[in-house]
Amino acid sequence: MLEIKNIQLKLGRFVLNNIDLKINLGEYFVILGPSGSGKTVLLETIAGLYTPDSGKILYNKNDIILLPPEKRDIGFVYQDYELFPHMTVEDNIIFGLKIRGMNKKIISEKLYKLVSMLKIEHLLKRYPNKLSGGEKQRVALARAIIILPKILLLDEPLSALDIMIKPTLQQEIKNIHKEFKSTIIHVTHDIEEAIFLADRIGIMSDGNLLKVLESDEISNRLDLTSIFKYLKL
Repeated sequence: MLEIKNIQLKLGRFVLNNIDLKINLGEYFVILGPSGSGKTVLLETIAGLYTPDSGKILYNKNDIILLPPEKRDIGFVYQDYELFPHMTVEDNIIFGLKIRGMNKKIISEKLYKLVSMLKIEHLLKRYPNKLSGGEKQRVALARAIIILPKILLLDEPLSALDIMIKPTLQQEIKNIHKEFKSTIIHVTHDIEEAIFLADRIGIMSDGNLLKVLESDEISNRLDLTSIFKYLKL
């Protein structure tokens, strides 16, 4: 279990205000809120890019708050993908495995299983500047997933995509979660995206976690009216 206990973080005028949240292992948890609500700051705090002013982050009851990002076994996919422009798609994807010194045969097996699943085998020798938005997103997902992180953080991963592509990518992310069983924390401002993907949904506004919707509330859409009220979407 990932436990975020009373996290407080002040960044200029913005404050993450005593965030208290438990996320189950293997869960797909979506944080829903408008721009500026603190969704990305919370992800970056979990990843170790910010050190909170107070509170704890526990993974399986071990406090990871002082661990550097590279020691947390967390994958992070930003909305702008952040692929290495000088590397091919193949080299981008396997980068994390190579720096861990993994055997070339195992790297190859992992690579081809994943690119087949994401339908990007034909892109392996291309460079990022030759990819569409949807292709870049698939590559960024593959690069994060191939190291099998305990936790995968997705920061608005579909927000820049064409409306015709988004449903396909949503389904592929759902398939990836089912296959690899990582704990996924996904932030978005898109209510329909949240409903489609989430086991549970946390609603954020102005640095506060307002409410957590359980699975039965999501499937029955019982709280959609209150979501719109909170988020003003």
